[in-house]
Amino acid sequence: MTEQMNLTEQLKHYFGFDSFKGDQESIIKNLMSGNDTFVLMPTGGGKSLCYQLPSLIMEGTAIVVSPLIALMKNQVDVINGLSEEDGVAHYLNSSLNKSAIEKVKSDILSGKTKLLYVAPESLTKEDNVDFLKDVKISFYAIDEAHCISEWGHDFRPEYRRIRPIINEIGNAPVIALTATATDKVRTDIKKSLGIMDAKEFKSSFNRPNLYYEVRPKTNEIDKQIIMFIRQHAGKSGIIYCLSRKKVEELAEVLKANEIKAAPYHAGLDSATRSQTQDDFLMERIDVIVATIAFGMGIDKPDVRFVIHYDIPKSLEGYYQETGRAGRDGGEGICIAFYARKDLKKLEKFMENKPVAEQDIGRQLLQETAAYAESSVCRRKMLLHYFGEEYQEENCHNCDNCLHPTTKIEAKDELVVILRAVAAVKENFRQEYIIDFVKGRATDDIVSHKHNELEAFGAGEDMDSKMWNPVIRQALIAGYLKKDVENYGLLKLTAAGKRFIKNPESFMIVEDKVFKDDYGLESHSAGSEALDPELFAMLKDLRSDMSKKHKLPPYVVFQDVSLEQMATMYPVDLQELQNIQGVGAGKAKRYGKEFCALIKKYCEENDIERPEELRVRTVAKKSMLKVSIIQSIDRQIALDDLAEAKGLDFDDLLDEIEAIVYSGTKLNIDYFIEEVIDDEHVDDIYDYFMESDTDDLDTAQNELGEDYSEDEIRLVRIKFLSEQAN
Repeated sequence: MTEQMNLTEQLKHYFGFDSFKGDQESIIKNLMSGNDTFVLMPTGGGKSLCYQLPSLIMEGTAIVVSPLIALMKNQVDVINGLSEEDGVAHYLNSSLNKSAIEKVKSDILSGKTKLLYVAPESLTKEDNVDFLKDVKISFYAIDEAHCISEWGHDFRPEYRRIRPIINEIGNAPVIALTATATDKVRTDIKKSLGIMDAKEFKSSFNRPNLYYEVRPKTNEIDKQIIMFIRQHAGKSGIIYCLSRKKVEELAEVLKANEIKAAPYHAGLDSATRSQTQDDFLMERIDVIVATIAFGMGIDKPDVRFVIHYDIPKSLEGYYQETGRAGRDGGEGICIAFYARKDLKKLEKFMENKPVAEQDIGRQLLQETAAYAESSVCRRKMLLHYFGEEYQEENCHNCDNCLHPTTKIEAKDELVVILRAVAAVKENFRQEYIIDFVKGRATDDIVSHKHNELEAFGAGEDMDSKMWNPVIRQALIAGYLKKDVENYGLLKLTAAGKRFIKNPESFMIVEDKVFKDDYGLESHSAGSEALDPELFAMLKDLRSDMSKKHKLPPYVVFQDVSLEQMATMYPVDLQELQNIQGVGAGKAKRYGKEFCALIKKYCEENDIERPEELRVRTVAKKSMLKVSIIQSIDRQIALDDLAEAKGLDFDDLLDEIEAIVYSGTKLNIDYFIEEVIDDEHVDDIYDYFMESDTDDLDTAQNELGEDYSEDEIRLVRIKFLSEQAN
């Protein structure tokens, strides 16, 4: 009992807390007994106390390996602030000059320093290793331990060298701590640190106060974000973007709309970054627009929303970043914007990396896509990813649970999938299994002679959009699992084997359908406020006009434009131009009848129209559009134009599409004639003339592999420019 008193008294003495949180006490006791320890504790759970308190009590100096210099300084200040004298905690990293390093070493040798933070790079320096050999080490703490694993979201190769260095300096217990790790990453960490027998302490990953939502990324994303922030005025939030350029641009747009915001990324000098961080903590600014460089160790309890402008590269990264919301247990709104196209961009970025790294990156992206596209409870999916089972059917705090989709029977489809996994000896991944059940004789399948198996093509007459959700939901239900050692290979569980012999009902929800460009095939975000009756009337009017003009309906207006009309009720051409995909040209050409219909509908049904939301754009953005139009008028080759503007060719096509979709005519024939064969142009043009959708994936499937995505996009621009504008 005295040890119990002792620890609690020590906790009170050093940190002023009356009691431990969760597993903290058991973790500390395990470490102080000389045992290797593995701690998996979500952000905000009190990980750092698990090594800070024992370091102050135990004999010797504890070494904490930490990846971020800013984080070390912060933690050293905190520990020194608890003590009457300086020097109880120190850090060794590249930011220190020679005399500062000497001071650190003399404090350690005098026994004053109980806690030494080091970057992995500093730990491996020869003179540091030689120095530490003569120091009594109480234990080694490896913080942010997921950095060891290539499957973790912040892989740092130098973390792989920690074990050999520990062996050189001298053995002592190891405690590894991380806020996010799948089974795969956990195994990886323990192997690399040589602590396979470590006792594991795993806290629940469920954060009941966090609300999760995924929205389709449309061209209106800036407007949606501004509307959201205005609805949550004065609250603190973080918006994550993947590129520094986007961070800068979005911060400018927010500031132009009277939102107190600032950018944060690794390209800014450290003084600016520190200032921005302070401004955020002191609430001089409300919103930080950042790359993932921001947030590690940020201990602000009342961040009320985290928005992902771009879908993250992994679910681990997503969980860690959303975990910065609502740490005080209060409101935490987590919204991610998703478009298939962003995944393709991320895959493109990987092309220069080693093949093994590309493979890992793709697997992680597929998990993110599964999360974004699924209609299953988001909480259930996230927790399942981290190896935790969520028993509730409805969490009542994510978009999928608040707007549930009708369930459909998928017993037969599940049997087909399970038999296929068995037929190929549980040795292949999801996409291979789907090709196999569809009866697609890919090179890979033919080389394994799997096209000769009886189960090959067993699902070719079934609806192909069922396969992804069936597999994803079979994983959650425990009929399938993914191999930990060779991640991604689908294996049957005992329950899966029983299901083949004795199938029972298996109800699933279908995935959401996202388009390839920034739009959604069916309903766009915010369509809950959509007026279904008006929407149906607008569709009928569009149908009449498309017949009159002998054009496919989407050429007149896309679905997303009609949805917004049925939400915002524009009644004149000026208001109509605030609708996504409607520029001045399109409004003049087709708008009159639509405005008249909406006006009449509002009068007959006494509808109060919402106040128009005007979002100020930043001059640079509209300047870019003007400059693109002028360059195309001067017939500058599009690849040269992209290079001159510092854009990816894909990004330039995005900009051109946005210009053309909103009704401005652009003639890019001069470029098309140079780069695409005449016959291809005619085939693609005719396809769009006949098709009832402008969706890229559908076009690619219909036209076949002889036509590249760029060709289809370029001709689609020509077609829309000539037919719609």
